[in-house]
Amino acid sequence: MTRTADDSWDLASSVGATATAVAASRATASQGPDALLDDPWAEPLVRAVGMEMFVKVVDGESLGDDDPLLNRRAMNEQMAVRTRYFDDFFTSAAAAGIRQAVILASGLDTRAYRLAWPAGTVVFEIDQPEVVEFKTRTLAGLGAEPTAERRTVAIDLRNDWAAALRDAGFDPTAPTAWSAEGLLVYLPPEAQDRLFDEITALSAPGSRIATEHMDLASIPADWAEKLTERTKRLGSEIDLAALFYTGERNSAADYLANQGWSNEIVTTAEAYAANGFELPDDELASLGGGSGYLTSTLK
Repeated sequence: MTRTADDSWDLASSVGATATAVAASRATASQGPDALLDDPWAEPLVRAVGMEMFVKVVDGESLGDDDPLLNRRAMNEQMAVRTRYFDDFFTSAAAAGIRQAVILASGLDTRAYRLAWPAGTVVFEIDQPEVVEFKTRTLAGLGAEPTAERRTVAIDLRNDWAAALRDAGFDPTAPTAWSAEGLLVYLPPEAQDRLFDEITALSAPGSRIATEHMDLASIPADWAEKLTERTKRLGSEIDLAALFYTGERNSAADYLANQGWSNEIVTTAEAYAANGFELPDDELASLGGGSGYLTSTLK
């Protein structure tokens, strides 16, 4: 389904289904005696959404054994690299004394329930109302308890989410750890810039933000179409190319640097090596040699 300026979704449709796909990957990476992650809530959340393809994934059905990028081992390692990066981002921020975190487009993220947050930490989760309600209700039914003070902000990021965040008790005078995991590619270029403008306006000195870094000059022009074609061959019904906003946009690192943030980029290859993994030999594995992960700190 082609994106529109006012489209909406739940966890079984459009952009929301990609959040379920990510949770399914976290679930499989958390399975077995040699599990790469420890997310006990990912699998029951995926089962509660009920999308057949992703239930099969968490049940152990193999979908892409012959694909160097989309086989189970490669997917588990990729998800471990990504999840550990953002986990470490929040734990490092907490160790530095930051007691306010904001998870943008939180989807089925479970960090408010599974990370060891210091006492006094407030974690804000922002997403569409249906997504927030489903996750909150499902986890409560499972007996899950947040490990920090969790506050939900049920609003589309295309609306005035900053005002809604302040109304939920957000303190713009306190340093904040912001995550935009797997988000930017779903935003039009101008919306990405606007998001960073709003984050900067809400951030006290010492605040941090973590997101993916895209080496825009090196990414193949048809990368979204190629990825969609390969995932559909494995049975996916998600048209990623229709959900992504591709084309020219500002680099997150450059845009934030111009607003007073200092950047630290870890390439995908470096992130894999730091976790003891080898980056798959595939053109879509890193999306440009300089792509990877970005942490920016407001001076």
